[in-house]
Order: sequence, then C-alpha cells, then structure tokens
Amino acid sequence: MSDEHEFWLLDLDGTLVDVEDTYIHQVCREVGDRLGVSISNRQAEHLWYGFDDTREQALAEAGLDSETFWATFHNVDEPGARAAATHIYPDAPEFVAALDTPTGLVTHCQEYLTGPVLERLGIGDWFDTVVCCDEETGWKPDPRPLELAMEQLGVAGKGGPGVMVGDDPRDVEAAHNAGIDAVHVDRHDRERLGGGVKSGRRVTALTDLLR
Repeated sequence: MSDEHEFWLLDLDGTLVDVEDTYIHQVCREVGDRLGVSISNRQAEHLWYGFDDTREQALAEAGLDSETFWATFHNVDEPGARAAATHIYPDAPEFVAALDTPTGLVTHCQEYLTGPVLERLGIGDWFDTVVCCDEETGWKPDPRPLELAMEQLGVAGKGGPGVMVGDDPRDVEAAHNAGIDAVHVDRHDRERLGGGVKSGRRVTALTDLLR
C-alpha cells in the first residue's frame, strides 16, 4: 500500500508513539488535586484519548469544564517528563523507513511537548514537516491542519493521492474532510475507551500497510 500514495500524513500519539498509563494517571491525578476534584484512572484515560463523547462524559463526571481542565493540564504536563514517559511502537520504525514519499506529522500534541518527544526518541528526521494543531491551525477533524501540512510538503492542489494514518476517529474524519484517504490503526481497547472508527481501511499494526 505504501506505493499507492504520493504522500503520507501521520498522527503521533497513539499511532507512532504512546505514553505510559502511569504517566497519564499521574498527570490527571495532579490536575484533579489542583482543581479540588477526584479523577479516576478510567476517567484519566478517557480524558487523554477522548474517543467519541467519553472525554465530555469524564469532564462532566468530575464536574469540570473543558477550558479549566485543559488550562491546568498544560501546566502539569511537563515536556521532559512527557518525553521520558513516551515510547515508540515497535512497528513504527520499519513502517516509516519504508516510506519513500513526502511524509508529514499532524498532531494534537502541542508544539512545546512535541519537540522534546521527537528529540528524545530521535525521530524528528522521520518527517518532512510537522504541524501541531492549535487555535490558529484548527483541530482535527477540521481539515485545515492536514491542508497546511500538504502545503508545506508541496503536494497541495496537485491531485495526487494521499493518506492520513491515525488511531483516533478525528484523524479519519479529518482525512475525509481534506479529500484524502484514511487508515485507522487500531491500537486501543475500544471497550475501555468507547466507540469505534469508520474507515475504508483498518489495521492493527502499521507494518500491515507494507504487505
């Protein structure tokens, strides 16, 4: 399948790398302590991954609004600690090494966190461009972050087939909204996190796309 596309856009967290559960639980517990509420491990995982409406449900259960939670979260989620708790999925290096077309990273991970993660793991050279979603670029499923990456890769408007690979329903929706193919890499326990992903292609390992 790698030969079928003229460019690739990849998500980061949950797709190429992921964070240890203990770090997710620790960060959300500290956020809860600062805000005077209790956040369970299950709620922490829902807040971190946020499939379907599980994130909104977890916020409601904790009695928090999104703006308050995330403002505090970004004060707690320290770049060095996040990078140290992040690991590369075993199938990711082989997959990325096999790509011989323009490759971009489009992630919800904030720039101040993404940089240290890429540096510590030594994977910054995997990508020809990196787009970190924010209020200016928009957030997936908005197609704008993908369109920005395509512009930076020099493939926008050329009509060539491209693809977005991610673990989150918003990755798939963003690809559809941007008019490119989508692949869902199924990394998570959907019973634990809730919801499923509708996509034309689903794999359980990135290396499945090379066969």
